[in-house]
Amino acid sequence: MRVAVPREIKPAEQRVGLMPAGVTALVRDGHEVYVETGAGVGSGFDDDAYAAAGAEVVDRDTVWERAELLVKVKEPVAEEHALLRPDLVLFAYLHLAANRPLTEALLRAGTTAVAFETVRSGRILPLLQPMSEIAGRLAAQSAAHHLQSNAGGPGLLMGGVPGVAAAKVVVIGGGAVGTQAALAAVGLMADVTVLDADGARIRELTDLMGHRARVLMSDEHVLEDEITGAHLVIGAVLVPGAAAPKLVRREHLATLHDRALLVDVAIDQGGCFETSRPTTYDDPTFEVDGITHYCVTNMPGVVPRTATRALANATAPYVRRLARDPRQALAEDPGFGAGLNVAEGGIRHAGVAQAFPDLPADLD
Repeated sequence: MRVAVPREIKPAEQRVGLMPAGVTALVRDGHEVYVETGAGVGSGFDDDAYAAAGAEVVDRDTVWERAELLVKVKEPVAEEHALLRPDLVLFAYLHLAANRPLTEALLRAGTTAVAFETVRSGRILPLLQPMSEIAGRLAAQSAAHHLQSNAGGPGLLMGGVPGVAAAKVVVIGGGAVGTQAALAAVGLMADVTVLDADGARIRELTDLMGHRARVLMSDEHVLEDEITGAHLVIGAVLVPGAAAPKLVRREHLATLHDRALLVDVAIDQGGCFETSRPTTYDDPTFEVDGITHYCVTNMPGVVPRTATRALANATAPYVRRLARDPRQALAEDPGFGAGLNVAEGGIRHAGVAQAFPDLPADLD
């Protein structure tokens, strides 16, 4: 199979879909690999490294034209929609439930689209977890910066100092993102509360956090009580493949601490705050009713030397299986098959179909 890796063009995105080691494995398996010029530079891999691994380094048009399996990191942006084809298998983060234009483009093109974020392995989302862990740590790290006055914040040190209270931090969601965000905030000595709605996960988090953070079973009343007076709320809610629920509504903003900060890590799936909208690292924040919102969509993209390695470690075995036979790979492993979001002009994932009930779907 012809496997191709384009250079990512989403703002502030410097990750790459395959490392040179992944290229070597694919070439040994008998596949042809094409890598766009400069695709890996931001992650620490120059063109010579890919050539030495057995890839042909080519321009953008050639990458897309020759691809049978296209391995990206982030979803195709608007200028790439016209490059989609019916004989193409796309493997990347897609987050389609929050992206109608891309969903429609994939349906029109007849492209087979397999999303990293909905591939399963038991209870785990193995291709999402490493980036969720990075995003969670970055959420706390970015929040600490944006609470400072030089970043337009209220001028708070997250952990306070002896005799001065720490910032009140509420993390909504106790999955990979929320856990890492909470641990990072605890490490900064903040006053941290984690909310989750799964009893088993509550017990796991309680054991993990010990006395360093409160872990509470979440419902609408508990959430309202806990965010009242909060300096920082981190949204880390995930419904795999589906749009994130809007848990913090606009009327809640008045209950937060003056000039509080909301960090919505669920923004790739539409965001879990009613007032969220996507932002970029070039312009990461905006205000609603005096509350700062931080809603950067591709947070791990700014640490590509870490993120590419973590991602490729997880995705490489799946790429090799797709390259051997996409249909067989998805059919023989239900967890891998859960990654199929669109094929042959129809939506194949229930969460995406629920988000766009007017679009054609084939869920059988």
